[in-house]
Amino acid sequence: MLTPGEAPSHPHLVDRATFAALGGVLQPAPAPRFSRTPAQLTRPPAAAGTETREALTDWGIEDADALLTSGAAHQA
Repeated sequence: MLTPGEAPSHPHLVDRATFAALGGVLQPAPAPRFSRTPAQLTRPPAAAGTETREALTDWGIEDADALLTSGAAHQA
């Protein structure tokens, strides 16, 4: 088993281009891959907690404010 820190440098995952960097952030490459419609990384991932309220709302969580106030969720 590989740790999250070891996985990006494992030879098999390197050969398969399983990880990609964008904006200095290494992240899983888009999957699945199709030859005629290749996926692309368009922006680096958001910093932790910067889109929490938006995500909770998008997921239909009606008490997002209560989760944030109680500390069960974090908004940066």
